[in-house]
Amino acid sequence: MLLRALIVDDEDLARQRIRHLLQKEPDVEIVGECAHGVEAVRAIESLSPDLVFLDIQMPELDGFGVIEAVGADRMPATLFVTAFDQHALRAFEVHALDYLLKPFDPERFRAALDRARRWCATGGRPDLEGLLEGVRRERPWLDRILVRQGDRHVLLRCSQIQWIEAEDNYVRLHVEGTSHLLRQTLTGLLQRLDPAQFRRIHRSAIVNLDFIRELQPWTSGDHLVLMRDGTKLTLSRTFRDQMAPWL
Repeated sequence: MLLRALIVDDEDLARQRIRHLLQKEPDVEIVGECAHGVEAVRAIESLSPDLVFLDIQMPELDGFGVIEAVGADRMPATLFVTAFDQHALRAFEVHALDYLLKPFDPERFRAALDRARRWCATGGRPDLEGLLEGVRRERPWLDRILVRQGDRHVLLRCSQIQWIEAEDNYVRLHVEGTSHLLRQTLTGLLQRLDPAQFRRIHRSAIVNLDFIRELQPWTSGDHLVLMRDGTKLTLSRTFRDQMAPWL
């Protein structure tokens, strides 16, 4: 079975090391290399590799962010490349994931690759979603969100998002006169946003408090929320407690 592999690491020497070791494996074809997370998401979606060597610690969008953006259920078999200490690596072991701790030797590399071969041959799926849940508990609030814009991917800072509306199983992020569609539920996204900055005001809307201009009493216990860009939203009485300090 030929394995199509993608190498993702922001360190050139690390990519060279993995490439050198993979070139000795006749059943592995290197289909691409990526130096950052945004590029990795694009490559995973376009190349559909069988196996990804994924660095965890990358600027802007790290390895966990790559998994979030692609979706744990759509990620290829993944071998993590990391400089994490042994205590942190227990999380990978708990969820049946394998990793290469920098610096790694050829024997350790081959053992990890053999395990990946077995995953691909049997269709086994390590628990990436379980790993993400653990990561979310350690750092619960999102700082950046990766969204698709045409054939590109754009990295948004959450602080740029003015308000969010629900569209079935998607959400639309409103940012500076434009919007981005994200495959996520409103409830699921709200759980990842800092409540000191984001509040739900309606069953179909979340607002960034920094972009509210004023609140006005309206009808039946509802309030009108006027955003700085002129957008008018409704604070329903169901969610009035979310804005109690400002009413």
